[in-house]
Amino acid sequence: MKLIIAEKPDQGLTLASVFRMKKQQGYVEIMPNDIFPDGAYVTWAVGHLCQLSSPEKYEAKWKKWSLDTLPIIPEQFKYEVTKDKAKQFNIIKKLLAAPQLTEVIHAGDAGREGELIIRNILRITDCRLPMKRLWISSLTPKAIKEGFLSLREESDTRNLYYEAYTRACADWVVGMNASRLYSLLLQQKGFSDVFSVGRVQTPTLALIVKREMEIDKFVSEPFWEVQAKFDISGKAYLGKWEDKGETRIKTKLLAEKIASFCHGKEAEVAEVQAEKKEFLPPLLYNLSALQADANRRFKFPPKKTLDVLQKLYQKGMVSYPRSDSRHVTPGEAEMFPQILEKISKQAEYASFFPLPKNSIMHNKRYVNEKKVTDHYAIIPTEQVPRTERLSVDEKKIYELVAKSLIAAHYDKAVTEFTTVRTKVDGRAVFISKGKVQLEEGYRKVIPQVDNEKETTLPILRQGEIGKTVKAEVKESKTQPPKRFTEGQLITLMKTAGKHIEDKELEKVLMKTEGLGTEATRAGILTMLKDRKYIEVTKNLVYATSKAKILINAIGEEILASPEMTAKWEQRLKEISEGSASPKQFMELTNRMITHLINASGENAEKWTFSAEDQENFTPREYKKKRTVQLGKCMLCEGKVLDKGEFYGCSNYKKTNCRFTLSKRIMGKPITQKAVKQLLKDGETEVIEGFKSKERTFAASLSWDKRENKLKFSFPESKILP
Repeated sequence: MKLIIAEKPDQGLTLASVFRMKKQQGYVEIMPNDIFPDGAYVTWAVGHLCQLSSPEKYEAKWKKWSLDTLPIIPEQFKYEVTKDKAKQFNIIKKLLAAPQLTEVIHAGDAGREGELIIRNILRITDCRLPMKRLWISSLTPKAIKEGFLSLREESDTRNLYYEAYTRACADWVVGMNASRLYSLLLQQKGFSDVFSVGRVQTPTLALIVKREMEIDKFVSEPFWEVQAKFDISGKAYLGKWEDKGETRIKTKLLAEKIASFCHGKEAEVAEVQAEKKEFLPPLLYNLSALQADANRRFKFPPKKTLDVLQKLYQKGMVSYPRSDSRHVTPGEAEMFPQILEKISKQAEYASFFPLPKNSIMHNKRYVNEKKVTDHYAIIPTEQVPRTERLSVDEKKIYELVAKSLIAAHYDKAVTEFTTVRTKVDGRAVFISKGKVQLEEGYRKVIPQVDNEKETTLPILRQGEIGKTVKAEVKESKTQPPKRFTEGQLITLMKTAGKHIEDKELEKVLMKTEGLGTEATRAGILTMLKDRKYIEVTKNLVYATSKAKILINAIGEEILASPEMTAKWEQRLKEISEGSASPKQFMELTNRMITHLINASGENAEKWTFSAEDQENFTPREYKKKRTVQLGKCMLCEGKVLDKGEFYGCSNYKKTNCRFTLSKRIMGKPITQKAVKQLLKDGETEVIEGFKSKERTFAASLSWDKRENKLKFSFPESKILP
C-alpha cells in the first residue's frame, strides 16, 4: 500500500477525488483501482509543518539578544514540528508507521518549497520507505491520473531539496544575526524596536528607500511651454513649441515673447511623418506578470492575486500558479483547441470567437519547450468553469488568464503614429502628435490601457498654409520620480538586474530569479508592510522612517544590494543542478555574516540620521510602553495623542470626541513636531512636498475654528504687517 502526502488539505482531497475514497480524520483512504491495486492513503501537511529551531534550542545563551553572542551559527541545523500543527504531524507519523505501507508518494507543490515541506516531514519521522515524486502542473482529473502513472524517481528532485534546505538555513543565519545586530546597534542610537533584516526583504527595501530619498531630495523647478492653435483650411489642431527637441522654456518672459510673436501669424505645415508600428499579442502569464497586471488593472496587492490564483488552481481551473515561465510545451498546446472551444461557450467570451488562428502549435513565441523550466505558463485548463459561479475576484483573475490565451490566437495590432511640424512665420516650430489604430488585432480581446487621451489629428499635407489662431503660455513644474506601485515592485524584484552596474552579475540575476522567487515575492511585500517598513496608500508604496533608518545604517554593505542576491541565487541554482556544494555555500554565508557583524560594530559610531526620520520614528510596541502627548485638542479639553496610525484625542472613549489628524496628507508625512505647532499656534510652518494631481506644492496647515477643520494656507496669501 502507498501513502500520498500532499502540501495542503484541499490539494490532498482534490488528488483523492478522482478515485473512490473514504474520508478519515486527517487523511483519506483510496479504494483499490487500476492505478493503486492495493488502494492508498492520502494525507497532507498544512503548509510548513516543520520549522528551523530557534537559537536557544541550540545554546541557552543564544536566547538573550546580545552583541556578545553574535554570530549565531549552529554546527548542525535542526527542524522541529510547529506546535499548532502537531496534531496533523502525528497523523502523518502514524500512517508512515503502518506495516502495510510499501512506498511514499511525495505530492507537494511541484517547486522548491513543496519539495522542502514534504521531505522535512519524512526526515523528522526518520522514514526509510522508498519515495516517488508526483510532479504535475494542474489539478484536473486528467492531469492527476497521468501524473500518478508517470511518477518521478526520488533522485530526480533530490538536488532541488538540497537547494531549498540550503536556502532556508542561509536565510535563518542572515535573519537571526543581522536582525539582532541592527536592532541592538540602533537601540543604542535611541531607536527601540525590532529591525528585521533578511536576504531578500532588505535589498527590496533598499530599492524602495532609494526611490523615497530621490523624491525627498528632488527640487521642483518651474518651466513654461507655448501651445498654439492652428487653422489650416478649416482644419483645427494644437501644437507645442519646440527647439532642438525641447519644449520646455526656462523663463516666463521668453515664453511670453514667443507666444506674442506667433499670435495671428501665418502657419505652414512644414513636415508630416507617419510611422506604422506593430504590436504582437502579449506572452502568456507567469506569476510576476499576472501580479503586475492585476495590480495595474484592479489595484490587487500581489498576495491577493496569488491567493485567488491558488484557489482557482485547487479547483482545477488554471495551471500551477507559481510558474516563472511564459511558454508552454507542444503537449499543452495540443489541448488549446479543446480548452478554447469550452471557453467560447461562456457568454462573456463569445464575441471573440471564431478565432483568427485555429492553432499556435508552431508559434515559438508561445510554444517553446526550451523556455519551459519546472512549469509551463499559467493557462486555463480543460476544466472551464461557469463564470457566474466564481467569486468577483476569481472571475477577474480567471478572465485575465483566459484572455491571454485567446489573445495569443489573434493577429498583431497595427497603430499609425503621426508627427506634424508646423512653422509659424517661417521661424517658430511647433510639434503635434497623434495616433490612429489601423488594425485592431489582439486589442479586441485586451484593449490598450492609456493614461492619456489619444489625440486625433486631421489629415494634413506638407505645404498647406493657414493661420495661428491662438498662442498661449502654460506654466508647469518639474515632477519628482514617481513612487512604485505594488505591481511595479513585483516587476522590479523580478528584474532587479537593471540596478546592477556589473554586467556579468546582471546576466546572472536575469538568468535566475531576481530578488526572491515567483512563490515568495508577494510574501516579501506583505512582510515589509507587517513590519512597518512600508505603507501602501492608493496603491503607492511609501518607505517609513523606520525603513530609512535601517537602510541608512546598513549603508553600502552587500546585505542591501542586488549584487549579493545575484551571487546567492547563482550558487543556489548551481546546488539544484548538482554542480555546487551546500556546505561551501553555508561557509560563504557564515563568513559574510561574521564580516557584517565586525564592520557594522565599527561603523555604528559614524551613523547619522535626519531630524525628520528621528522625529517620525515610532516603535512598533510603543503603545504598551509610552503615550506621546502632543498638545490640547482643538475640539475639547482632551489631549491629542500619537495613536500609531493617526493622531487623535484622548477623550475619544469618554466623550466620543472625533478630533483626528492623518499621519499622511496628500502624500506628505505629518510629523509630531508639525502637530505640536498646529495645536499650540493654530498653524504649522510651511511644509514642502504636498502632491495633488501630479503637481507638488508647499503650504502651511491651519485650523479653521469656525468650520472646525484643517485647511491649507499658502505662502502667497500671507499678508505681512
